Amino acid sequence: MNNPASRRFLLALAASLVLHLALFGLGLPRKKAGPHDTPASISARLLPPATVRPEPLLKDTLAEGESAKSLQAPPRPADTKSRRPAPRTPEEAAQRKLSEVLFYPPEAVARGLEGEVRLLLALDGGGAIRDAQVAASSGHKILDDAAIKAALAMGSLPDAGARELILPVVFRLR
Repeated sequence: MNNPASRRFLLALAASLVLHLALFGLGLPRKKAGPHDTPASISARLLPPATVRPEPLLKDTLAEGESAKSLQAPPRPADTKSRRPAPRTPEEAAQRKLSEVLFYPPEAVARGLEGEVRLLLALDGGGAIRDAQVAASSGHKILDDAAIKAALAMGSLPDAGARELILPVVFRLR
């Protein structure tokens, strides 16, 4: 126990014990209980079993007089794709299909990168996308690459009616 760290620890422990004993047991005058320091009394009365009506687990929330038979299920909404107006141009069809597969790279989001890429799509006779090249860069390679991947993921544009198509791809943070 000749270690200075051990001596300091024992001294601190002894000082702490003396302080706690002084505060809690020896030197503090005790406060006398006043009229407002007593706990409030609570009175309760049990009702006889005949007057207690158990609450049903399931409640009928229909208005009185309205039967469940008269209610009909609301019509199911039509498929979201069928509610959209048909695209008027091949570019609109391509934009709609692109919006389903476009992925904003997380690294670009973290860096706050925005831009517009113009892609040149080469299509075969059936509308399948054979090639996608950057016609006008966004200024950020990561956005250009994401646009090309999305264009190739579209697979085909059967209603394009063209062999080549310029497709703008916009990356904007809101």
